[in-house]
Amino acid sequence: MTPRFLLRAVVAAAVALAVLPGVAEASSPGRTPVVLFPAFHLTKLQVTVRNQTTDPNCPRSGGFQDWFQNDQPSAFSQVCQDELETLRYDDNPAKPMPLRFAEQQGVRVNVIDYGRTESAPFYEPLYKTLESAGYTRNRDIRVAGYDARLTPDQGGFLARAKALVEQTYHQNGNRPVQLIGHSNGPIYIQYLLTHTSKAWRDTYIHGFTPLAGNFPGQGLLYSVLFTGLNVPDFGYPKTIENAVSSAQLYLTAPSTYLSASDPTIFGDRETVIKDNSTGKSYTPRDWPQLLRDAGLTTEAEIARYYIGFVRFSTPKYFPDVDVTAEKGSGLPTIVGAALPNLKIGQLVDQSQFITMSGDSNQEDITNNANRVWAAMKCHSYVLNDNPGVDHFSLPGNPNVLARLLDTLKAPRRHC
Repeated sequence: MTPRFLLRAVVAAAVALAVLPGVAEASSPGRTPVVLFPAFHLTKLQVTVRNQTTDPNCPRSGGFQDWFQNDQPSAFSQVCQDELETLRYDDNPAKPMPLRFAEQQGVRVNVIDYGRTESAPFYEPLYKTLESAGYTRNRDIRVAGYDARLTPDQGGFLARAKALVEQTYHQNGNRPVQLIGHSNGPIYIQYLLTHTSKAWRDTYIHGFTPLAGNFPGQGLLYSVLFTGLNVPDFGYPKTIENAVSSAQLYLTAPSTYLSASDPTIFGDRETVIKDNSTGKSYTPRDWPQLLRDAGLTTEAEIARYYIGFVRFSTPKYFPDVDVTAEKGSGLPTIVGAALPNLKIGQLVDQSQFITMSGDSNQEDITNNANRVWAAMKCHSYVLNDNPGVDHFSLPGNPNVLARLLDTLKAPRRHC
C-alpha cells in the first residue's frame, strides 16, 4: 500500500467526521432521499498519469477516463490504459490483505464528481423518473461511486459512503435514505450495512433496493482471468496484446475475486472453465485447482481472501433493513468459457461460451441468492422478477421504476 492509498483513507475518514451532526433530529415528512451505488465500472474515473515508467511505449504523462460507454478521446490506447490501471500486489504476508495493493508508479485514480449524478450517467432513466416525482439531482438524488477495481474494505469506501448517506439525510430534513444499488453496487451497500450499527441503520436508512445484486458473484469472472474484458463496451479484446493486458488487469484487481461465484453458494452447479487441452472442467468449487493448474499461485492468495468476502447468506449478515429487490430472468447468460488451454490472454468467440439461464449478465443462482433475507424478523423483504428484462435494462425498466417510487413512499417496517 502506497502512502497515497493511506492518505485517501485518512481524508475519507476526516470527511465523514466533518458531516456527522452533533444531535440527530426527528425525521420530517417528505420525499425519501436516494443514494445510488452504481454497477461495476459504471462510475466515471479519472486516471492521471505523471512520469509513468510502466510501459515506455505509452505516453509518459497525461490522463484518461475509465467507465462503461466512455466516449472521451485519449492518447492512451486500450492496452496502455489496462497496463496503467493494473494494480501492483505486494505478497508480504505481514501486510493486511487490503493494504497490499498499489497503483503503478506515477498513476493516480479518482472518482469524477463524487456524490453527484454526473458521476454515473448510465442511470439517466432512473434520475429522470425521480425528477418527474419531484426529486432534484444532487440534493435528494446522490451517487456513491467507487473505483470498481477495489473492494469495499479499500480506498476509504466505508467512511466516504457513510458520510454521503449522513449528509444526504441531514440536507433533506433528517429523512432516512433509500439505498439503491445495481449489479455490484449492492455488494458495496451490503458491506456498508454490515459494518454499521443497528442504531446507525435505524437512524439513516429507509430501505435497500438491490437491482440484480451480485451478492454471491458470477461465473463469468473466472474466464475473464484468461480472456480479459474491455470496460468501454464490456466486449472481449480483439487482439492478443489487448487480451493479455486486460486479463492481467483483472488478475490483480481484488474486485475480480469479490465478483466471482462463491462456492459456498454455487458449489458445483455450473462449469466456469473447460480446458480443452486436458479435457478438465472446473466449477466454482474447483477454483483452487483452476488457479494452481494455471500457475496463478500469487493470485490464489487474493482469491482466497476475497471470494465470498462480503457475507450475506446467514442471519448474522442479513442487512436488517427493509429490502425490495429486483431481478431479470429467462435470458441466456454467459457463466464461463471452453478455452484451448489456461494461458493468460486468449481470444474468444461466441461458440466458446458456456451459458445458463439468467438476466444476460448474471445467472439465476446469483439473482435468487438474496431470497434468504425473507427470514429477516423485523424487516420486510420482496424479490420481484422481470422476465425477459436484461441486466442493463433493469434500472431503466418502467415497471421497476414504478415499484421504486412506491417503495420510496412506503413507511419503514418496525418490529
